[in-house]
Amino acid sequence: MITAWLLLLAAFLLILANGLFVAAEFAFVTVERGAVERAARAGDRTAASLSKALRHLSFQLSGAQLGITITSLVVGMLAEPALSELLGPVFEALGVPDAAARVVALVVGMVVATVLQMVIGELVPKNWAISRPIQVAYAVVGPQRAFSSACRPLISLLNGAADRTVRALGIEPQEELGHARTPAELVSLARHSARAGAIDEDSATLFVRTFNLGALTAQSVMTPRVDVAALQQDASAADVLNLTRATGLSRFPVYGQSLDEVIGTVSLKDALALPAERRATTRVRHLVSPPQLVPETLPAELLLDRLRRREPMAIVVDEYGGTAGVVTIEDIVEELVGEVQDEHDPADTPELRSLPAEDGLPVWEADGRARLDQLAAIGLHAPEGPYETLGGLIADLLGKLPGVGEAAGLPGWRFTVLALDRHRTSRVKVQRVREGGPGGEGRAGGVDGDAAGPSGRPDRRHHDRRRHGRRRTDEDDAR
Repeated sequence: MITAWLLLLAAFLLILANGLFVAAEFAFVTVERGAVERAARAGDRTAASLSKALRHLSFQLSGAQLGITITSLVVGMLAEPALSELLGPVFEALGVPDAAARVVALVVGMVVATVLQMVIGELVPKNWAISRPIQVAYAVVGPQRAFSSACRPLISLLNGAADRTVRALGIEPQEELGHARTPAELVSLARHSARAGAIDEDSATLFVRTFNLGALTAQSVMTPRVDVAALQQDASAADVLNLTRATGLSRFPVYGQSLDEVIGTVSLKDALALPAERRATTRVRHLVSPPQLVPETLPAELLLDRLRRREPMAIVVDEYGGTAGVVTIEDIVEELVGEVQDEHDPADTPELRSLPAEDGLPVWEADGRARLDQLAAIGLHAPEGPYETLGGLIADLLGKLPGVGEAAGLPGWRFTVLALDRHRTSRVKVQRVREGGPGGEGRAGGVDGDAAGPSGRPDRRHHDRRRHGRRRTDEDDAR
């Protein structure tokens, strides 16, 4: 009986060893090599050891597979007879004949051993390694490299046999994933190449933005409802021309009773196609094209494809069926190449503008609609919350709609409202402050006497351009 328990203990330890090999296999395949190499260059010894292992990935994976095979076989050899010995008397006590009891105990022992092996030795370490590859790789690289080195002759023999078999099939063996890169690694590589001067910054920026496009949705790139220029269905074709002169836009949504009831879109070209004498009497409802409706959650890549193949404008619909905003091809193109200027655009429409430093610390004037991911370019990293823009962050910090001159803060930052457009924060003074300084932390609110009153700058709306679209900064995404 004692021997059976010792065998089970040995089997359990081997299951844990099996889990180590499984974790090493998945962690080595999924870990971001760029991060490991940077840590190794910074002097991290564990990262340096991991980097060496990744340079011989095929050898390390073969070592992990050898370890998995050996431990699995030995676990079966130890656990199944031990469990059979422990369970045999239980079945005999239940009145099962001796011969049948041994068979049933062996089957039950095999099932229990297999379940433990699969859960503890396979599935748990696999999921752990996939969810936290860098941490797991750091934890297992030492034992994994030691085992592979100790078994080098056997691994080399097995690898050689496998390579000869593969070559016989007309395939040249390769280091598994030796030349593959994840999107995150490619982005990191582009940024470092730009810093090193291997590629120019514009190319790196375009490269990074192209990869980041997959993370954006229609809601991320749309012109919000409050900024949409639209026409009521009873407006005339002449009104299209007038609205174009006023806004610089060339295409507009057309709605019925409210903007939630969009019946189509009308373009400047549609109005100009009419004889001049008919423009004042022709209603835009007779000129509209069917609206292209898309959900807020539609990925930007799919949205771009739809806009290219169908109408160049789409109406973004929220989860309740209301109109959330509009989006055009230009909005998505600007996510890739930055702000697209033409002769109809204002000469200077920055999301963020540098101001003279105060107390030796930098100051900026920002658009209240600037997205927080854009403000990350100046080092501002806001906590997660129910907001997407700087204005939304300020309202959340204050717990109310802000007024001109009111201020809020995060650790190291102070935000002062300079101007409002109705209830919306339009211009904000963003400044770095010393930790613990006034407005530098918490949900501080107050009035900045120097900032009270309008900023004196014209309030340029997002859609005051030739096409609907959201302005964005040309901050270098490749930094």
